[in-house]
Amino acid sequence: MSHHNWMDDFGELDDLSAIPRIRNVGRDRARKGKAGSIKRSNFAPDGVVEPADYEDLLSEYPFTYNASRHERVWITESLSGFYDQQWFTDVLRQIKGGKEASVYQCLASETLEVPYLAAKIYRPRRFRNLKKDHIYREGREDLDENGNVIRNDGLLHAMKKRTDFGKQLLHTSWIEHEVQTMHILHQAGADVPVPYASGDNAILMSYIGGDEMAAPGLNAVDLEPEEVRPLFERVVKNIELMLANNRVHGDLSAYNILYWEGEITLIDFPQAVDPRQNRSAYPIFLRDVTRICEYFNRQGLRISARRLADDLWTAYGFRLTPEVHPALLDDQDEADVAFWRSQEKTQPAQLANRRRR
Repeated sequence: MSHHNWMDDFGELDDLSAIPRIRNVGRDRARKGKAGSIKRSNFAPDGVVEPADYEDLLSEYPFTYNASRHERVWITESLSGFYDQQWFTDVLRQIKGGKEASVYQCLASETLEVPYLAAKIYRPRRFRNLKKDHIYREGREDLDENGNVIRNDGLLHAMKKRTDFGKQLLHTSWIEHEVQTMHILHQAGADVPVPYASGDNAILMSYIGGDEMAAPGLNAVDLEPEEVRPLFERVVKNIELMLANNRVHGDLSAYNILYWEGEITLIDFPQAVDPRQNRSAYPIFLRDVTRICEYFNRQGLRISARRLADDLWTAYGFRLTPEVHPALLDDQDEADVAFWRSQEKTQPAQLANRRRR
């Protein structure tokens, strides 16, 4: 079966629920810093604090940003540890609000070499609404609050059963996966924010923009004609760097690319998948490439998203047709063994032989 026919089974690119089955494929950290810091235990389960506690919170964390009472508690719960550790000295404004997370501009500590930091705070789990997150989690290792792989059987069982504690662990793993992906891509030279620190439901990273205005998304920018081709090529270069480091963004579009003074920065990586481990990686990748090409085609280019996606995918040694991970096969089943042997004969070239641009 050709890969084009297989891909047609997916229907619309935004609907990944129709992925065909393939054979048997059926933090809290301890606070550091000031004595008497407001602890999580001071907050009621619904996020509302008693008036006396709230006044203490305002006094101890006198942030400039004039948030609502509920948002102020949420921000302080998530960022007070970083504040106590003197990563930043103030929260100035919200620069992005979203269903999954909000981002705030923070005044960096004088010990840092940058004037501002961006603090991405994930919304509480009860407000998260990511559909079909199991598709993106496939093949991932579960990470704890320190970014270490979880090996404990009890913790893994809790996550599998999705107990309240297990959901908390899954939420933490989701955040740490984004941090780990950012570290990998930053070290590889990709145009991504520098990740400084993570924990307590938040990530501190480099801020992109000016004193009074954060960098807008590329979707809000009409490029000058002479910028279009170079920026498109820069985006493709970043896509290649991701593939070279076994990552597919998972939600790439002009909305998740910042533009500032002629430069781009790719953001938002919690849904990134490993193309070696995730059966859905190619349709997710094709969706990413299609969205990018749609934007640049509106800017005057003429690019075939399918051809570009196919060329990039195969250039980095990945298959265009679905393949089964060995862990999903039964080594006592003769049919599964025969199937795997047939796959071994058609494996792509090793990573060392990938074409790099």
